Amino acid sequence: MVNDNKNQQPTQSLPPVIFGTSSLGNLYQAVDYSVKLEVVKACVASSKPVVFFDSAGKYGAGLALESLAKCLADLKVDPQQVVISNKLGWYRTPLLTPEPTFEAGIWKDIEHDAVQMISYDGILKCFEQGNKLLGNYQAQMVSVHDPDEYLSASDSQEDYKERYQQILDAYMALNELKSAGLVSSIGVGAKDWKIIQAITEDVELDWVMIANSLTIKSHPAELIAFIKKLNQKNIKVINSAIFNGGFLTGGDFYNYQPVEAGSLTGKALLDWRDKFFQICDQFNVLPAEACFSFSANFSGVKSIALNTTRPEKVAINAALAQKEIPAGFWQEMQAQGLIELLK
Repeated sequence: MVNDNKNQQPTQSLPPVIFGTSSLGNLYQAVDYSVKLEVVKACVASSKPVVFFDSAGKYGAGLALESLAKCLADLKVDPQQVVISNKLGWYRTPLLTPEPTFEAGIWKDIEHDAVQMISYDGILKCFEQGNKLLGNYQAQMVSVHDPDEYLSASDSQEDYKERYQQILDAYMALNELKSAGLVSSIGVGAKDWKIIQAITEDVELDWVMIANSLTIKSHPAELIAFIKKLNQKNIKVINSAIFNGGFLTGGDFYNYQPVEAGSLTGKALLDWRDKFFQICDQFNVLPAEACFSFSANFSGVKSIALNTTRPEKVAINAALAQKEIPAGFWQEMQAQGLIELLK
């Protein structure tokens, strides 16, 4: 394996905000490079002295990694001032069909396909490809990406067990990278937090990234209890997709699926959001501020991963960590049954 370790950062504390890069991979819409450059520039400016980015080979089939590296290079950002988390498990392949074969309709105008590759050898290939796409900006934080999706694709109990063993094998490879000093920390990124829970029973992790799971709209008591246990073990939690795929701030997708207003589920979601927005207006609180404050205010949650395609929103997102939400807001949210009584 070729890696001279010249850009490896030591393990360090996580900042309140980590900048997600799925938009750099053309999530939902194609984004011009000039806009991507301004987004990355704003992220760097909002994070002194070190900026943290979260990325993945899955994002635009490597386009996010490629775009991030080009932006950082064009901005002449010192690699020592950048920490990158690369969630591994998706490997760029040639695009042989009119549309990519993974996550149909999600990634726009991308020129490659991607396949899930979770195994000892597969995760190392993803690591090497990711660092090649990143150029001078190597990944320091690594994880297995979407182990929940990998397991859900099993067609029998025996297949499930084999896939789970492949996940454990992938972590064996990541641990070897860490022991060799090629990465600083190991984690996991998944939407199904119960799969994360299972993995933490078998693998020693430094951090976990949960997605679409602990939000102002969805916050099961058993997940909160699990996060408390992680905190006791000194395993850091990065909370991502705290807007449930953009829906909680006015988007049309809930957890990356379009919301159908005519369906019972869609109507319930829209009714909840209408009430949420009314309470936000009543207390002069922005929906994003409420979402951030709620999602960050649990023992063990050290960072929130945020993503945007609008350069002017980067500084606003970074400032969300400083926003104080009035107690009356939470009381009204509970009174209207929009959030659970958490204590």
